[in-house]
Amino acid sequence: MQDHATDTVADEAKGGGGRQYAEDHAFLRAPVDASRSAEQAGAEHGVKISTTDLNIYYGDFRAIKSVSAVIRSNEITALIGPSGCGKSTYLRALNRMNDEIAGTHMDGTVLLDGVDIYQPGTDLVTLRRRVGQVFQQPNPFPMSIYDNVVYGPRLQRRLRRDEADEIVEQSLQGAALWDEVKNDLRKSAMDLSGGQQQRLCIARCLAVNSEVLLMDEPCSALDPTATFRIEELMIELKERMSIVIVTHNMYQASRVSDRTGFFLLGELVEFGDTPQIFEDPRDERTDAYVRGRFG
Repeated sequence: MQDHATDTVADEAKGGGGRQYAEDHAFLRAPVDASRSAEQAGAEHGVKISTTDLNIYYGDFRAIKSVSAVIRSNEITALIGPSGCGKSTYLRALNRMNDEIAGTHMDGTVLLDGVDIYQPGTDLVTLRRRVGQVFQQPNPFPMSIYDNVVYGPRLQRRLRRDEADEIVEQSLQGAALWDEVKNDLRKSAMDLSGGQQQRLCIARCLAVNSEVLLMDEPCSALDPTATFRIEELMIELKERMSIVIVTHNMYQASRVSDRTGFFLLGELVEFGDTPQIFEDPRDERTDAYVRGRFG
């Protein structure tokens, strides 16, 4: 997991394709005011996570620049932008996974249900149970399907066999995987297909009652059929949790998300309702990106 994160950090520290394009196109360096509007957007919806003036550094390099935004309850929020623009760094800040990367530090605030997750004494195990994460490459544990699902709950408390069985069935049903594996629960999770492994990772989050699901390019390694299943699942799951997805797939973002944020060079350029971002962007840099002029 840390190796994957380190690879992403390397991309973002280099600035990716977005930085080079910005060097050649002056309009991409226009002033940014999206963060303020993102804080205020849709105040009638419940707020699950909010970030205010968030800056994240890898050593001296500032990967995230004064980002303020709101993640609403029971919605899917997509984060789009070129490689190396800070999307994954921002995502990892929402459950403090950046803490695992040497040389990383931050300032600003990240609130989960109004509570600062960076305050001293924060229990990271509890935080990451509440804010679960699914990565680009599925990462099932090298154990049975059954043991993968109950791994988290068993860390929290001793489970009776009937309790464990119920958690496994409910979680796999919630991840749309039960019918495919119910007769093979003792089979190694490593024998599942890529799409099944990704849904198993989602089931692990459901098993510990995660309230937020962070998804970092969860479909990039999957075929179209498996991608469709994951997208259907996301839409179903938003009834019970908030979902934040990093994706390079513009069609995916437009299909599944309620709101979309466009990142460029560590800045949140624009954040709004997904139809507005894709059909009537207010910033010319957003318009250029969603129309495929760079990226």
